[in-house]
Amino acid sequence: MYNNFLIPANSKKSALLLGLFKPADLVILSIGVTISFILLLALPIEQMTYTIIALIPGVFCAFLVFPLAYYHNVRKFISIFFKYITSRQKFVWKGWCYIDEINKFKK
Repeated sequence: MYNNFLIPANSKKSALLLGLFKPADLVILSIGVTISFILLLALPIEQMTYTIIALIPGVFCAFLVFPLAYYHNVRKFISIFFKYITSRQKFVWKGWCYIDEINKFKK
């Protein structure tokens, strides 16, 4: 096929654990769940506020490693968004008038 290679859409999933997680993601998730478990054992969970406080680390870490479409997960989206906001943007206009000018000179 003219030396073109077709890469399957799910080729990166094979490099991920369980098809969803990088090792760092599982470490983050396990640390958050462990902290939540320890807090559940240490705090009196009869009161709703202590239960919510104990569950916050686990829920927050699970939110960070939650998969998103077009991004690996929420953590990757946040890092890309932060890089986009803090870096200088350069937009090059290549609209219809630019293409028409090129085509006019080619004729």
